[in-house]
Amino acid sequence: MADVNGITSSADLAEGTPPGARRMKAPWAPPEGAPRIDPSDTRQTGRGTVAGPPRGILRLGHVDVTVTDLDLATAYYTGVLGMEITALSEDSVYLKCWDEEDHHSLRLRYAPRMGMDLMSFKVHHEDDLADLENKVTRYGFPVERISKGESLGQGESIRFATPSGHVMELVADVEKVGTTRLRRDPLDPQPRDRIRPPRMDHMLITTEEVGDSTQFYMDVLGFRITEQLLDGNGHQLGTWLERSHSPHDLAVVHGANGGLHHFAFWLDDWDDVRDAADVLAYNGIQLDVGPTRHGITRGSTIYFFDPLGTRNEVFTGGYRPDPDFPTLTWTEDNIGRAVFYYEGELNDRFMRVHT
Repeated sequence: MADVNGITSSADLAEGTPPGARRMKAPWAPPEGAPRIDPSDTRQTGRGTVAGPPRGILRLGHVDVTVTDLDLATAYYTGVLGMEITALSEDSVYLKCWDEEDHHSLRLRYAPRMGMDLMSFKVHHEDDLADLENKVTRYGFPVERISKGESLGQGESIRFATPSGHVMELVADVEKVGTTRLRRDPLDPQPRDRIRPPRMDHMLITTEEVGDSTQFYMDVLGFRITEQLLDGNGHQLGTWLERSHSPHDLAVVHGANGGLHHFAFWLDDWDDVRDAADVLAYNGIQLDVGPTRHGITRGSTIYFFDPLGTRNEVFTGGYRPDPDFPTLTWTEDNIGRAVFYYEGELNDRFMRVHT
């Protein structure tokens, strides 16, 4: 026990501390045992001390796609990818990766044709919803409020169309269902008969006007551009945007409005990418490209299709874009090495096929 400013409490002093030294308790420090509070977080009413604006989008939350065979799609995403089912409804299956705590990162919904319902991004706080709703409305897009419980596993959210032709959802309150194993356990004891990615990582969408869409995601929603691909006239053919301090959470490339090129799962290292290739080959899954490496983002990758034709990716590597990270620019005359660094060229299917 140590006396700290007249208060007796437990205090471990470092070995070698001179006799008679005391630990000084900062006047703003929380009581012993109380949870630590981020002082810049003004939404913790009565506890935050530093004013600041809402912090906006945190990361990709979940991707919602339609499938023409729900049983087949579910068998693939559980039996080959190794995702876990968290909920079932009359027309949908909700899935998550083993190291994700939120209710789901992928929703499969039965429909007569393949497609994409929406992309959902998680925001830091409920206050961010109102702030971003105002920004989207001022830009000229109507915003729909979704009540708590109306979408399975999550609280109130907002939805709106984007210039790229997609439906986007923002949500703060998502049910926590926990991970398959303890966070403190560094090893994954499960057999490698499935890919078993720890989490969803990013998605790539298509649009006719990459520049206009990119400006919306940056100016209205606060994304930051890390890399871009320009044509010979300096127009953007593709942009890579981040919110989570990864190389990209969302990429936008030239193509049809409202298209989904792929969504990607994170793997921890190159060995996992190699093992994923073995699992895909064993299960007869159609590969698109890889295993290979990107010039853009510096990531290692494999692209492949689920049995119904939606492109998936497993991805690892890359870099951490610090706040002063410059935008890296690639030009169309070097597009092969920009996208597939080893091969130096693109296949026609990769450029043209999307959901």
